[in-house]
Amino acid sequence: MTAEATVVATFLDLLEKRQGDAAVELLSPAIEWRNTGMPTFRGTKVFAMLRDMERRGVTFRVDLHHIAANGPIVLTDRTDYLGYRRWESSFWVCGTFEVRDGLITVWDDHFAMGNLVAGSIRGLVGMVRR
Repeated sequence: MTAEATVVATFLDLLEKRQGDAAVELLSPAIEWRNTGMPTFRGTKVFAMLRDMERRGVTFRVDLHHIAANGPIVLTDRTDYLGYRRWESSFWVCGTFEVRDGLITVWDDHFAMGNLVAGSIRGLVGMVRR
């Protein structure tokens, strides 16, 4: 695995382990976080959002299916899981990261909004059944 791919894999692993402060250390101060259909967040706003998710008890898990790098560009094919208390949503994500000097400068996640909504509904049904 390239150094750039290792940075991305480590970042996702730290988020999953609820080590937000360590994960943020792998982000450039000028980070851009893009998500399909949502506003782009930059810099310290990204740091604050990740720390706030952890503080509020929002959980994150990831199944990293594939990771590939070409120079500073790292592509991920994965299933993300977002949770809060007994609710959990799972959905497929294709992530494009740009890594410069060991730090993630761009984090761009692509996903189908319908897949996200379906995963959220499955999470609600699962929560009610428990």
